[in-house]
Amino acid sequence: MPEHSETVAVTAVEEVATGAQARIAKANEQAAGFLFGAQKLMLEELVFAGNEFAERAQTEMHLLSELVSKLAGAHSVKDIRTMVEECSKHQIDFIRRDCDRVFRHGERVIEATSNLFKTHPLN
Repeated sequence: MPEHSETVAVTAVEEVATGAQARIAKANEQAAGFLFGAQKLMLEELVFAGNEFAERAQTEMHLLSELVSKLAGAHSVKDIRTMVEECSKHQIDFIRRDCDRVFRHGERVIEATSNLFKTHPLN
């Protein structure tokens, strides 16, 4: 009978060890998936930021060239005042669109981060 008890005990220990190994493997897999998702998210954000920077620089250059061309075409104080009013409106519209774009981007980042935590829970 003692041999049977030892066999049952060894089998129980092996089952516990196998279960622990499976849990550790699953935890490692989840951690690796989470880290991969976070890395992907960061890379996407860097690419997005680079594209946004280039687009903003292009828009600013367009606004500057528009200002210079209107300034060159202004021949009186009244023309200069009209040009300043128009360019100010353009600049304000650009700032409004830029703020809207940043806000939408923030929402997108929050949603992507939320999805990352939903698909790869940390517990």
